[in-house]
Amino acid sequence: MSPAQHMAHWGMYRASSVDGEVTEVHPDAGDVAPSPVLGNIPGSVRHRSRITGPAVRRGWLENGPGPSNERGSDEFVEVTWEELAELLAGELRRVIDRHGNEAIYGGSYGWGSAGRFHHAQSQVHRFLNCIGGYTRSVNSYSTGATSVIMPHVLGAHWKMFSRSTSWDVIAQKTDLLVAFGGVPVKNTSVNHGGTSNHPTESALRSLRDRGGRIVTISPLRDDMTGAATWLAPKPGSDVAVMLGLAYVLRSENLHDAAFLDKYCTGYDIFEQYLLGTSDGIAKTPEWAADKSGLSPKVIVELARSMASQRTLVTVTWSMQRIKNGEQAPWMGLTLASMLGQIGIPGGGFGHGYGSMNEPGLAPVPYPLPTLPQGFNPVATHIPVAAISDMLLNPGTAFDYNGARLRYPDIRLVHWAGGNPFHHHQDLGRLRRALARPDTIVVHDPYWTPMAKHADIVVPSTTSLERSDISCTRNDPLLVAMAPAVRRYAHARDDYDTFSSVAEKMGVGQEFTEGRTSGEWLEHLYAEWQGYLGASGVATPTFGEFWEAGSVRMDTEDGLTFFADYREDPVRNALRTPSGKIEIFSEVVDGFGYDDCVGHPAWYEPEEWLNGPRAELFPLHLIANQPRTRLHSQLDHGATSQESKVQGREPIRMHSAAASTRGLLDGDVVRVFNDRGACLAGVVVDDGMLAEVVQLSTGAWYDPLDPKDSGSLCKHGNPNVLTRDVGASSLSQGCTGQHVLVQIERYDGELPSITAFDPPPFTDSEALRRRFG
Repeated sequence: MSPAQHMAHWGMYRASSVDGEVTEVHPDAGDVAPSPVLGNIPGSVRHRSRITGPAVRRGWLENGPGPSNERGSDEFVEVTWEELAELLAGELRRVIDRHGNEAIYGGSYGWGSAGRFHHAQSQVHRFLNCIGGYTRSVNSYSTGATSVIMPHVLGAHWKMFSRSTSWDVIAQKTDLLVAFGGVPVKNTSVNHGGTSNHPTESALRSLRDRGGRIVTISPLRDDMTGAATWLAPKPGSDVAVMLGLAYVLRSENLHDAAFLDKYCTGYDIFEQYLLGTSDGIAKTPEWAADKSGLSPKVIVELARSMASQRTLVTVTWSMQRIKNGEQAPWMGLTLASMLGQIGIPGGGFGHGYGSMNEPGLAPVPYPLPTLPQGFNPVATHIPVAAISDMLLNPGTAFDYNGARLRYPDIRLVHWAGGNPFHHHQDLGRLRRALARPDTIVVHDPYWTPMAKHADIVVPSTTSLERSDISCTRNDPLLVAMAPAVRRYAHARDDYDTFSSVAEKMGVGQEFTEGRTSGEWLEHLYAEWQGYLGASGVATPTFGEFWEAGSVRMDTEDGLTFFADYREDPVRNALRTPSGKIEIFSEVVDGFGYDDCVGHPAWYEPEEWLNGPRAELFPLHLIANQPRTRLHSQLDHGATSQESKVQGREPIRMHSAAASTRGLLDGDVVRVFNDRGACLAGVVVDDGMLAEVVQLSTGAWYDPLDPKDSGSLCKHGNPNVLTRDVGASSLSQGCTGQHVLVQIERYDGELPSITAFDPPPFTDSEALRRRFG
C-alpha cells in the first residue's frame, strides 16, 4: 500500500502502514522545517490506550444519572453500539424534558482533528443544535484575555494573528525585534486546521543575516533560538518593563506625538498614569528595575535603541495567560504606538509570533469549506476557563466583559475533542467539579483522563482512519486527507455516532441532510468551489482535487499589520467607539472593574517572586506548551516519551536551585504547593533565572490514588499546582502559565505510570436486566 497523504495540526506528511498501524511518516518535501512532533504518530493507532468499543461507567449504569465521586476511579462496562445510542438518546431526552437545553454543556475544544468535516467541536455543536441547543463556551485557553480586551482597543483580535505583518516583511525590513516572551519556535510547529510549512526559524535567520538585531525578553533563554540579546526579567514583570521603556520615550521626548494624536485616543490619560500624575508613582526605569530585576541602564538603552530604528514590538500569548493578562498585549500595543511605527513595514506591533504557526503567515483571502453548525437558540454562555466555577456554583452571578451573568445548572456535559486535564487549572478542583453533573459524555479515540471521568464513553476514530479535507486561514494548501489505516476495533466516526443518536431523537434528517460523510466532503467542496467560481477563481473538480492531493489557494503576501489604517484612518477606521487605537477605553473604564481599568496598568501579581507567597514556595514555575507534542495529544508517542525522565515529565531547573536542594540531573522530584503535588524528572539547565523552573503542560494526569481528587500526579501534570482563577473581571481568561512551587527529592519507591492504561472493566447485572 502506497503511503497515504495526510495533514495534522503540526504538518503535512505521508503515512506508511502495516497491519492497521502507522509505521513511518514522511514529511512533505515543501516543508522547510518539519515538526519533530510527527514522530509521535507511528504506533499511535493501535496503542494500548485506544478505546476499543462503547463503554458505560458501572456506577452510572447501575444507579442511574446523578452526581458521583466515583468518576475517574470506577469500573466500566462494555456495551454495543445500539445500546450506547439508546442510552445516550434517552439521557439527552431526560435532561431536556426535565431541565431544558440550557442544562447541557457542549464542552469541547477544537484540536481533535485538522479536518474541516470531522472537526469534533463542529460535529457535537451541530448535533446539539439539532436537538434544541446547549450552553456554550466562548474564547479559548490560549487567548482568553486577548480575545476580550483587544476588540475594545483595536476593534478586533483575530486580525492581529491572521493579518499580521508577514515573516518575509519582518526579515527584510525590521531592524530591531523586541520580543516579550521571545519567539518560541517549538510552538510554531502547530496551527489549527493543519500547516504545510514552518518558516519562522528561517525568517529569523534572514533578519539576522541582513544585520537586524533581536532582543528576547523572557526568563527562559530558549524562548528564542539563535543569536539574540537575552533580557531575563522576573516572571510576571513584563508590563513593568514596558512601562519603564515608555517612561524613557516620554521623558526624553522620543515618542511620536503626531502618531498618537492622529491614530490613537486616550494617550493623555495614560500619560498621567505613566508619569505618576494620577497615582503618585512615576513608572521610571528605576521603578521598573525594582519590579523586574533588570538594571535601569538596560531599560534606558533599550528604549533609546527602539526609538532610533525600525522596531517591531511583539508579545506572545503566554504573556496574557496570567492574572491581569489583558495588560501585556494592551501595554505592548501602547508602547508600539508611542514609537509611531504601526503600519510601517517592519515596524509596529505583533501579538502571537512564536505562539502558533499563524502570525506572520500569509492569509487566504476567501472563506474556506466549513461544516455548518446550525443555530443555537440557547443564549447562555461562559468563558471557556470557567468550567469548574460553573459546575461548582450553579446560579452564582459573575462578571464578564461588562455584563453580569449567572452560571447555569448543568446536568449533562457532552465533550468531543480535547482534554481539559491538559488545559484547565487546579485539577483537584476540576475533579470535584466533574463530580457534580448527572452525566458526562466523552467522545475520544483514547482513554484520556477526561474519558476516564466519563459516564458514557464513545470510541472515536483518529483522523488516520477516515477521509477529510484540511485547510486553515493562513496556509495556501487545501489538502485531501486520505485514510492511512482501517478503523481500529469498534471505533466509529463521530458523525456516524451522532447520526445514529439523532435518528433515535427524531432529528436524523436535520443532522445528516441525507448525506454520508463522503457525500458531505464533496458537498462542502462544491459549495466552496461555487463561491470561488462566482468570484472568478478557477478550481479543479472534487475528483481532480482528491487525485492531486491538494489545491494551492491564493494568499495575500507581504502584509504589514494596519498598513491600511495608517494610510487612511478615516476610510479604514477601526471598529472601536472612536475609530482609533484606544490606549484609554471609555467603555472598559465604564465597567468599573478594579482589576482592569480603562488604560494599561501595572497590577502586582499574587504568584510571583517579589510577593509574600514566595517565602513558602520560592520557585516560580512556568507551565508552558511542550516541545514534544501538541498539548497532551499522543503523549504516549515516541517523541514525547523520549523526553521523559524515568517516565516522568521533565522539569528544567537552574544548577544553583538544584544544588541547594541536593539534586542532580535525572533525579525524580516532588513539585508541590498548597494546591497539590506531582512528580517530575530533573533536567539541569542554566538557560533560565535561578529562581525559575519550567514544567510543560500535557503529561496525561495520572493520580497515585484515583479515588482522591487531591492525589499526587505521578506523571508530572503541572495543573495540579496552578490556580483556577480568571485573569480579571473583564475576560475571566486562563491564568495557568505561572505558579509558585517548592521542590524536593522524591526518595520513595517510584510508582509505575498507569496514565495510558485502560480503566478496569466488569460485567453489569443492570445492563443485562435493561437490555435482556
